[in-house]
Amino acid sequence: MYSSKTNVNILTSLLQSHGVRAAVVCPGSRNAPIVHNLNECPDITCYPVTDERSAGFYALGMVQALESPVAVCVTSGTALLNLAPAVAEAYYQERPLIVISADRPPQWIDQLDGQTLPQPDALGRFVRKAVTLPEPHDVEERWYCNRLVNEALLVQHGPVHINVPISEPLFDFNTESLPLERKITLTTAELTDRTLSHLVRMFLLAKRPMLISGQPLNANLDEAVYLVGDDERYVPDLVLYTGGSMVSKRVKHFLRKAKETWVVNRWGEVTDTFQNLTRVVQGDGDVVADLVRFHVEQQPHPFVELWAALLKHVQQQRDSFEPDYSQMAAVRALEQRAGRSGFNMFHYGNSSAIRLANIYAHHSVFCNRGVNGIEGSLSTAAGFSCMTGDLVFCVLGDLSFFYDQNALWNQNLRGNLRILLLNNGKGGIFNMLPGLEQSPARDRLVAAEHHTTAAGICQQNGLDFRQATDLQSMHEGIGWLVETESEHPLLLEVLTSAADDERVLKAYYRSLSI
Repeated sequence: MYSSKTNVNILTSLLQSHGVRAAVVCPGSRNAPIVHNLNECPDITCYPVTDERSAGFYALGMVQALESPVAVCVTSGTALLNLAPAVAEAYYQERPLIVISADRPPQWIDQLDGQTLPQPDALGRFVRKAVTLPEPHDVEERWYCNRLVNEALLVQHGPVHINVPISEPLFDFNTESLPLERKITLTTAELTDRTLSHLVRMFLLAKRPMLISGQPLNANLDEAVYLVGDDERYVPDLVLYTGGSMVSKRVKHFLRKAKETWVVNRWGEVTDTFQNLTRVVQGDGDVVADLVRFHVEQQPHPFVELWAALLKHVQQQRDSFEPDYSQMAAVRALEQRAGRSGFNMFHYGNSSAIRLANIYAHHSVFCNRGVNGIEGSLSTAAGFSCMTGDLVFCVLGDLSFFYDQNALWNQNLRGNLRILLLNNGKGGIFNMLPGLEQSPARDRLVAAEHHTTAAGICQQNGLDFRQATDLQSMHEGIGWLVETESEHPLLLEVLTSAADDERVLKAYYRSLSI
């Protein structure tokens, strides 16, 4: 029988599946559930050592002999600090020593409770990875606990620290078997032809494989998922993900239905966006994506063709939809006009702007979608424009523009920066969040409603300025923005209402029905 503690059982199961076969265990009550579990595992042999300082070096010697990871488990308090000399040595020897420390619940830190001190990150820079496990109470916390243990156990070039808070009661051993935990595998080898061929072969052998690539642009995928609804025929069993962060919440929730995901990234990092990651491949995602596309073209796959037909339908409906005057109409006009002229350097602001790009852009775009909100979009585009002689288009909303207006207050800008400002007098994205309309604080306090225009800012900073208030002036302004030769940056401000923008976007989604 195993412990009743969920985080302890997740940890034990993954230690087994990651191949840990030896553990040095030190006495204590708080770590008793962990030691009990390790002793119950038929694949793990426990070696008792009372002195924690000595125990760390015992485990290090085992790592050297086995050339594989070994765990050392201590109780809470200063017991953990006694491992520091062995951990520091393991760090510089690049040995995979796994430090497991039991801990008191965080609410008892610094409350004069016995054997209690701040244990997270207590070993500092002498470990390659340090995680503190939650005590899971729901599905998401359980996923988080699993992910953290996987992240730590994937490190093979130095020691790691897994801190395990355990609430009382400590000594309930009533779980018959360990949970079958998802194991994440890391492929660190250089992407040789053999490795690439294996990836492609596994992709093509899947019954319902899906390749997701590109950040942050996933053209028309949100609309396709909107149409799919609950149709299980479209749910992939294998997702090969080579992109960065994804804009659409709808797409992310849909891909969490998939059986498993393999992610390809440059540093071999665990990025479990869809909560079903099973393999991390360290390599160039663009190379993998291009090779997969090539083979799919040579050897059509029924599931890929199913999705291709759906995306083709969405694109046909998108092209035939004529939006009324709105931000959507402005982005559509710019992409059509600039696309025909061969321009492809576009920076989109976060929130509504990048979502409209996902509908209409036929090319890669730049967007500070990694962690940024509305700040910095204009400055990033302005800096980019200083490094090229080609036209650089920046499409962003009003809050983002006014927040970052100092991007225009410098002497470096030239006439190749072209700005499409989508001004509907507020953060329009907040109109699209169900339930928020019930709050009287939405417009003034959450969405920062205002009555500001960019005219004065443009005059102050020497930008050529135009304003659009209807379809005709908008199309004329787009033509001016794309075709005009100028020594100064150009800005077209499209004034709309948030209510009209919301109405047009909803009409677009209704028009997609098959």
